[in-house]
Amino acid sequence: MAKKISSTSSRKSDHIRINLTEEVRSGISTGLEDYSFPHQALPELDLGEIRLDLRLFGKKITAPVFISSMTGGTNKAGKINQILAEAAQAAGIPMGVGSQRAALEEASLAESFKVRKAAPDILLFANLGAVQLNYGVTAVDCQRVVEMIEADALILHLNPLQEAVMAEGNTNFAGLIAKIEEVCKTLSVPVIAKEVGWGISRNAAIMLRDAGISAIDVAGAGGTSWTEVEIHRSETAIQRQVASSFGDWGIPTAESIQIVHQAAPDIPIFASGGIRNGVEIAKTIALGATLAGLAGPFLKAADESPQAVLQVIDRLTREIQISMFASGAKDLRSLGKIHLLKG
Repeated sequence: MAKKISSTSSRKSDHIRINLTEEVRSGISTGLEDYSFPHQALPELDLGEIRLDLRLFGKKITAPVFISSMTGGTNKAGKINQILAEAAQAAGIPMGVGSQRAALEEASLAESFKVRKAAPDILLFANLGAVQLNYGVTAVDCQRVVEMIEADALILHLNPLQEAVMAEGNTNFAGLIAKIEEVCKTLSVPVIAKEVGWGISRNAAIMLRDAGISAIDVAGAGGTSWTEVEIHRSETAIQRQVASSFGDWGIPTAESIQIVHQAAPDIPIFASGGIRNGVEIAKTIALGATLAGLAGPFLKAADESPQAVLQVIDRLTREIQISMFASGAKDLRSLGKIHLLKG
Protein backbone atom coordinates (compact mmCIF):
# COMPACT_ATOMS: atom_id res chain seq x y z
CA MET A 1 0.00 0.00 0.00
CA ALA A 2 2.84 2.42 0.78
CA LYS A 3 4.05 2.20 -2.80
CA LYS A 4 0.57 3.05 -4.12
CA ILE A 5 0.25 6.02 -1.77
CA SER A 6 3.59 7.40 -2.88
CA SER A 7 2.70 6.90 -6.54
CA THR A 8 -0.66 8.67 -6.31
CA SER A 9 0.62 11.61 -4.28
CA SER A 10 3.74 12.10 -6.40
CA ARG A 11 1.64 12.03 -9.56
CA LYS A 12 -0.46 14.89 -8.18
CA SER A 13 2.71 16.89 -7.52
CA ASP A 14 3.83 16.21 -11.08
CA HIS A 15 0.50 17.44 -12.44
CA ILE A 16 0.69 20.75 -10.56
CA ARG A 17 4.30 21.36 -11.58
CA ILE A 18 3.75 20.52 -15.24
CA ASN A 19 0.57 22.59 -15.57
CA LEU A 20 2.30 25.60 -14.03
CA THR A 21 5.53 25.38 -16.00
CA GLU A 22 4.89 23.66 -19.33
CA GLU A 23 2.78 24.30 -22.44
CA VAL A 24 0.19 21.53 -22.35
CA ARG A 25 -2.68 22.84 -24.47
CA SER A 26 -4.52 20.57 -26.88
CA GLY A 27 -3.49 20.58 -30.51
CA ILE A 28 -7.03 21.49 -31.55
CA SER A 29 -9.24 24.43 -30.61
CA THR A 30 -12.43 24.57 -28.57
CA GLY A 31 -14.48 25.56 -31.62
CA LEU A 32 -15.92 28.53 -29.73
CA GLU A 33 -14.06 30.90 -32.03
CA ASP A 34 -16.39 29.77 -34.83
CA TYR A 35 -19.38 31.38 -33.10
CA SER A 36 -20.29 35.01 -32.48
CA PHE A 37 -23.15 36.91 -30.91
CA PRO A 38 -25.61 38.90 -33.02
CA HIS A 39 -24.81 42.41 -31.80
CA GLN A 40 -27.74 44.46 -30.53
CA ALA A 41 -27.23 48.20 -31.05
CA LEU A 42 -30.50 48.77 -29.14
CA PRO A 43 -30.47 46.21 -26.32
CA GLU A 44 -33.18 48.09 -24.36
CA LEU A 45 -31.42 47.06 -21.16
CA ASP A 46 -29.62 48.68 -18.24
CA LEU A 47 -26.16 47.07 -17.92
CA GLY A 48 -26.37 47.35 -14.14
CA GLU A 49 -29.54 45.27 -14.05
CA ILE A 50 -28.25 42.27 -16.01
CA ARG A 51 -28.82 39.12 -13.90
CA LEU A 52 -26.10 36.46 -13.78
CA ASP A 53 -27.43 34.40 -10.86
CA LEU A 54 -28.90 30.91 -10.98
CA ARG A 55 -29.82 28.03 -8.68
CA LEU A 56 -28.35 24.56 -8.96
CA PHE A 57 -28.74 21.56 -6.65
CA GLY A 58 -30.62 23.78 -4.20
CA LYS A 59 -27.95 26.48 -3.88
CA LYS A 60 -27.73 29.98 -5.29
CA ILE A 61 -24.80 30.80 -7.56
CA THR A 62 -23.94 34.43 -8.32
CA ALA A 63 -22.63 33.81 -11.86
CA PRO A 64 -22.43 30.84 -14.28
CA VAL A 65 -18.77 30.20 -13.48
CA PHE A 66 -17.11 27.52 -11.39
CA ILE A 67 -13.60 26.56 -10.39
CA SER A 68 -13.00 23.21 -12.07
CA SER A 69 -11.57 20.24 -10.22
CA MET A 70 -7.81 20.41 -10.16
CA THR A 71 -5.83 19.11 -7.26
CA GLY A 72 -5.35 17.66 -3.79
CA GLY A 73 -3.29 15.02 -2.06
CA THR A 74 -0.13 17.07 -1.41
CA ASN A 75 0.78 19.96 0.88
CA LYS A 76 1.01 22.43 -1.99
CA ALA A 77 -2.29 21.16 -3.38
CA GLY A 78 -3.90 21.74 0.00
CA LYS A 79 -2.71 25.36 0.05
CA ILE A 80 -3.98 25.90 -3.49
CA ASN A 81 -7.38 24.44 -2.59
CA GLN A 82 -7.68 26.75 0.42
CA ILE A 83 -6.92 29.80 -1.74
CA LEU A 84 -9.41 28.71 -4.39
CA ALA A 85 -12.08 28.02 -1.75
CA GLU A 86 -11.67 31.43 -0.13
CA ALA A 87 -12.10 33.08 -3.51
CA ALA A 88 -15.10 30.91 -4.41
CA GLN A 89 -16.76 31.82 -1.11
CA ALA A 90 -16.13 35.54 -1.62
CA ALA A 91 -17.47 35.41 -5.18
CA GLY A 92 -20.37 33.03 -4.53
CA ILE A 93 -19.40 30.48 -7.19
CA PRO A 94 -18.98 26.68 -7.07
CA MET A 95 -15.74 24.75 -6.80
CA GLY A 96 -14.57 21.19 -7.32
CA VAL A 97 -11.59 19.52 -5.69
CA GLY A 98 -9.24 17.14 -7.46
CA SER A 99 -9.50 13.35 -7.31
CA GLN A 100 -9.77 12.15 -3.71
CA ARG A 101 -8.40 8.72 -4.48
CA ALA A 102 -5.21 9.56 -2.60
CA ALA A 103 -7.24 10.37 0.52
CA LEU A 104 -8.96 6.98 0.34
CA GLU A 105 -5.54 5.34 0.21
CA GLU A 106 -4.04 7.45 3.00
CA ALA A 107 -6.32 9.21 5.49
CA SER A 108 -3.73 11.88 6.35
CA LEU A 109 -4.03 13.29 2.82
CA ALA A 110 -7.72 14.14 3.36
CA GLU A 111 -6.80 17.49 4.89
CA SER A 112 -5.60 18.79 1.53
CA PHE A 113 -9.16 18.48 0.20
CA LYS A 114 -11.07 19.87 3.20
CA VAL A 115 -12.08 23.42 2.27
CA ARG A 116 -15.55 23.71 3.79
CA LYS A 117 -14.39 25.95 6.68
CA ALA A 118 -13.00 28.41 4.14
CA ALA A 119 -16.11 28.16 1.98
CA PRO A 120 -19.16 27.33 4.13
CA ASP A 121 -21.78 28.43 1.61
CA ILE A 122 -20.55 27.39 -1.83
CA LEU A 123 -21.70 24.53 -4.02
CA LEU A 124 -18.81 22.10 -3.48
CA PHE A 125 -18.00 19.07 -5.62
CA ALA A 126 -16.20 15.96 -4.38
CA ASN A 127 -14.29 13.97 -7.01
CA LEU A 128 -13.22 10.43 -7.86
CA GLY A 129 -12.12 8.70 -11.05
CA ALA A 130 -15.01 6.59 -12.32
CA VAL A 131 -12.66 3.82 -13.43
CA GLN A 132 -11.70 3.26 -9.80
CA LEU A 133 -15.10 1.58 -9.42
CA ASN A 134 -13.47 -1.29 -11.36
CA TYR A 135 -10.46 -1.29 -9.04
CA GLY A 136 -12.02 -1.76 -5.63
CA VAL A 137 -13.67 1.61 -4.97
CA THR A 138 -17.31 1.12 -3.93
CA ALA A 139 -20.45 3.20 -3.64
CA VAL A 140 -19.69 3.35 0.08
CA ASP A 141 -16.30 4.88 -0.72
CA CYS A 142 -18.05 7.44 -2.92
CA GLN A 143 -20.21 8.42 0.04
CA ARG A 144 -17.05 8.62 2.18
CA VAL A 145 -15.38 11.18 -0.09
CA VAL A 146 -18.57 13.26 -0.14
CA GLU A 147 -18.74 13.28 3.65
CA MET A 148 -14.97 13.83 3.89
CA ILE A 149 -15.31 17.37 2.51
CA GLU A 150 -19.02 17.98 3.20
CA ALA A 151 -19.68 18.15 -0.53
CA ASP A 152 -22.98 18.95 -2.23
CA ALA A 153 -22.36 16.62 -5.19
CA LEU A 154 -19.86 14.06 -6.45
CA ILE A 155 -17.97 14.28 -9.71
CA LEU A 156 -17.05 10.95 -11.30
CA HIS A 157 -14.42 11.82 -13.87
CA LEU A 158 -13.93 9.84 -17.07
CA ASN A 159 -10.38 9.72 -18.46
CA PRO A 160 -9.84 6.62 -20.60
CA LEU A 161 -7.27 8.23 -22.90
CA GLN A 162 -5.23 9.62 -20.02
CA GLU A 163 -5.20 6.25 -18.29
CA ALA A 164 -4.19 4.55 -21.54
CA VAL A 165 -1.08 6.70 -22.06
CA MET A 166 0.06 6.60 -18.42
CA ALA A 167 2.57 3.93 -17.54
CA GLU A 168 0.64 3.31 -14.30
CA GLY A 169 -2.82 3.81 -15.85
CA ASN A 170 -5.97 1.90 -14.89
CA THR A 171 -7.46 0.88 -18.22
CA ASN A 172 -10.33 -1.50 -17.41
CA PHE A 173 -13.39 0.56 -18.31
CA ALA A 174 -15.51 -2.53 -19.07
CA GLY A 175 -18.93 -2.67 -17.38
CA LEU A 176 -18.41 0.73 -15.80
CA ILE A 177 -21.80 2.24 -16.59
CA ALA A 178 -23.61 -0.29 -14.37
CA LYS A 179 -21.41 0.70 -11.43
CA ILE A 180 -21.97 4.39 -12.14
CA GLU A 181 -25.70 3.69 -12.08
CA GLU A 182 -25.36 2.01 -8.70
CA VAL A 183 -23.57 5.07 -7.31
CA CYS A 184 -26.30 7.35 -8.69
CA LYS A 185 -28.98 5.24 -6.99
CA THR A 186 -27.29 4.98 -3.59
CA LEU A 187 -25.44 8.26 -3.07
CA SER A 188 -27.00 10.93 -0.85
CA VAL A 189 -26.07 13.75 -3.25
CA PRO A 190 -26.26 14.32 -7.03
CA VAL A 191 -23.64 12.69 -9.24
CA ILE A 192 -21.90 14.61 -12.04
CA ALA A 193 -20.08 12.87 -14.87
CA LYS A 194 -17.03 14.74 -16.15
CA GLU A 195 -14.54 14.13 -18.93
CA VAL A 196 -11.07 15.57 -18.39
CA GLY A 197 -10.37 17.18 -21.75
CA TRP A 198 -11.61 15.11 -24.69
CA GLY A 199 -15.35 15.73 -24.62
CA ILE A 200 -18.54 13.69 -24.21
CA SER A 201 -20.04 11.94 -27.23
CA ARG A 202 -23.73 11.34 -27.96
CA ASN A 203 -23.51 7.66 -26.97
CA ALA A 204 -21.78 8.49 -23.71
CA ALA A 205 -24.33 11.20 -22.92
CA ILE A 206 -27.24 8.82 -23.47
CA MET A 207 -25.67 6.11 -21.29
CA LEU A 208 -24.95 8.61 -18.52
CA ARG A 209 -28.45 10.06 -18.75
CA ASP A 210 -30.01 6.60 -18.48
CA ALA A 211 -27.75 5.74 -15.54
CA GLY A 212 -29.18 8.62 -13.52
CA ILE A 213 -26.40 11.19 -13.74
CA SER A 214 -27.58 14.62 -12.51
CA ALA A 215 -25.25 16.77 -14.65
CA ILE A 216 -22.59 16.31 -17.33
CA ASP A 217 -19.37 18.29 -17.59
CA VAL A 218 -18.33 17.92 -21.22
CA ALA A 219 -14.70 19.01 -20.59
CA GLY A 220 -14.12 19.18 -24.32
CA ALA A 221 -10.93 19.34 -26.32
CA GLY A 222 -9.20 22.67 -26.73
CA GLY A 223 -7.77 23.29 -23.28
CA THR A 224 -5.31 21.32 -21.19
CA SER A 225 -4.38 18.06 -22.88
CA TRP A 226 -3.51 15.34 -20.39
CA THR A 227 -1.65 13.45 -23.09
CA GLU A 228 0.62 16.51 -23.30
CA VAL A 229 0.99 16.41 -19.51
CA GLU A 230 1.90 12.73 -19.68
CA ILE A 231 4.61 13.48 -22.27
CA HIS A 232 6.38 15.45 -19.54
CA ARG A 233 5.94 12.55 -17.09
CA SER A 234 7.02 9.81 -19.48
CA GLU A 235 10.14 7.87 -18.57
CA THR A 236 10.81 6.34 -21.99
CA ALA A 237 10.93 7.58 -25.57
CA ILE A 238 8.19 5.15 -26.59
CA GLN A 239 5.84 6.46 -23.89
CA ARG A 240 6.46 10.01 -25.09
CA GLN A 241 5.90 9.06 -28.72
CA VAL A 242 2.63 7.27 -27.94
CA ALA A 243 1.31 10.19 -25.87
CA SER A 244 2.31 12.76 -28.49
CA SER A 245 0.29 10.93 -31.17
CA PHE A 246 -2.94 12.01 -29.43
CA GLY A 247 -2.29 15.75 -29.32
CA ASP A 248 -5.22 16.48 -31.64
CA TRP A 249 -7.65 13.91 -30.21
CA GLY A 250 -11.09 14.74 -28.84
CA ILE A 251 -14.41 16.46 -29.40
CA PRO A 252 -14.08 20.26 -29.32
CA THR A 253 -15.86 21.91 -26.40
CA ALA A 254 -18.38 23.82 -28.55
CA GLU A 255 -19.39 20.67 -30.41
CA SER A 256 -19.61 18.50 -27.30
CA ILE A 257 -21.94 20.98 -25.58
CA GLN A 258 -24.37 20.80 -28.48
CA ILE A 259 -24.11 17.00 -28.77
CA VAL A 260 -24.90 16.51 -25.08
CA HIS A 261 -27.66 19.14 -25.11
CA GLN A 262 -29.40 17.29 -27.95
CA ALA A 263 -28.90 13.85 -26.41
CA ALA A 264 -29.87 14.81 -22.84
CA PRO A 265 -31.79 18.11 -23.00
CA ASP A 266 -33.06 17.93 -19.41
CA ILE A 267 -29.66 17.42 -17.78
CA PRO A 268 -27.61 20.47 -16.72
CA ILE A 269 -24.45 20.80 -18.78
CA PHE A 270 -21.20 22.13 -17.40
CA ALA A 271 -18.97 23.58 -20.11
CA SER A 272 -15.24 23.28 -19.63
CA GLY A 273 -12.19 22.66 -21.76
CA GLY A 274 -10.12 25.59 -22.97
CA ILE A 275 -12.46 28.40 -21.89
CA ARG A 276 -10.42 31.55 -21.26
CA ASN A 277 -12.79 34.52 -20.96
CA GLY A 278 -16.33 35.60 -20.17
CA VAL A 279 -17.34 36.03 -23.80
CA GLU A 280 -16.60 32.34 -24.34
CA ILE A 281 -18.53 31.48 -21.19
CA ALA A 282 -21.52 33.41 -22.53
CA LYS A 283 -21.22 31.50 -25.80
CA THR A 284 -21.37 28.17 -23.95
CA ILE A 285 -24.59 29.23 -22.21
CA ALA A 286 -26.09 30.19 -25.58
CA LEU A 287 -25.06 26.76 -26.92
CA GLY A 288 -26.87 24.94 -24.13
CA ALA A 289 -24.66 24.91 -21.03
CA THR A 290 -25.81 25.84 -17.53
CA LEU A 291 -22.45 27.09 -16.28
CA ALA A 292 -18.82 27.00 -17.32
CA GLY A 293 -15.67 25.91 -15.54
CA LEU A 294 -12.04 26.93 -15.79
CA ALA A 295 -8.98 25.27 -14.31
CA GLY A 296 -5.69 26.53 -15.74
CA PRO A 297 -6.31 30.27 -15.26
CA PHE A 298 -7.41 29.68 -11.67
CA LEU A 299 -4.47 27.40 -10.90
CA LYS A 300 -1.97 29.99 -12.13
CA ALA A 301 -3.77 32.75 -10.17
CA ALA A 302 -3.89 30.64 -7.00
CA ASP A 303 -0.14 30.09 -7.27
CA GLU A 304 0.13 33.88 -7.02
CA SER A 305 -2.44 34.96 -4.38
CA PRO A 306 -6.12 34.83 -3.32
CA GLN A 307 -6.53 38.33 -4.72
CA ALA A 308 -5.33 37.15 -8.13
CA VAL A 309 -8.05 34.48 -8.15
CA LEU A 310 -10.72 37.06 -7.31
CA GLN A 311 -9.43 39.31 -10.08
CA VAL A 312 -9.91 36.47 -12.58
CA ILE A 313 -13.47 35.89 -11.32
CA ASP A 314 -14.28 39.61 -11.45
CA ARG A 315 -12.97 39.85 -15.01
CA LEU A 316 -14.94 36.81 -16.16
CA THR A 317 -18.22 37.97 -14.64
CA ARG A 318 -17.80 41.46 -16.11
CA GLU A 319 -17.18 39.97 -19.55
CA ILE A 320 -20.25 37.73 -19.26
CA GLN A 321 -22.38 40.68 -18.20
CA ILE A 322 -21.21 42.86 -21.10
CA SER A 323 -21.73 39.99 -23.57
CA MET A 324 -25.31 39.66 -22.36
CA PHE A 325 -25.90 43.42 -22.48
CA ALA A 326 -24.57 43.78 -26.03
CA SER A 327 -26.60 40.82 -27.26
CA GLY A 328 -29.85 41.84 -25.56
CA ALA A 329 -30.06 39.14 -22.85
CA LYS A 330 -31.36 40.36 -19.49
CA ASP A 331 -30.72 37.06 -17.66
CA LEU A 332 -29.28 33.60 -18.22
CA ARG A 333 -32.58 32.21 -19.46
CA SER A 334 -32.63 34.87 -22.17
CA LEU A 335 -28.97 34.18 -22.96
CA GLY A 336 -29.77 30.52 -23.50
CA LYS A 337 -32.29 31.46 -26.20
CA ILE A 338 -29.89 33.50 -28.31
CA HIS A 339 -29.01 31.96 -31.66
CA LEU A 340 -25.30 32.41 -32.22
CA LEU A 341 -23.88 33.21 -35.63
CA LYS A 342 -21.55 30.57 -37.05
CA GLY A 343 -18.67 31.11 -39.40
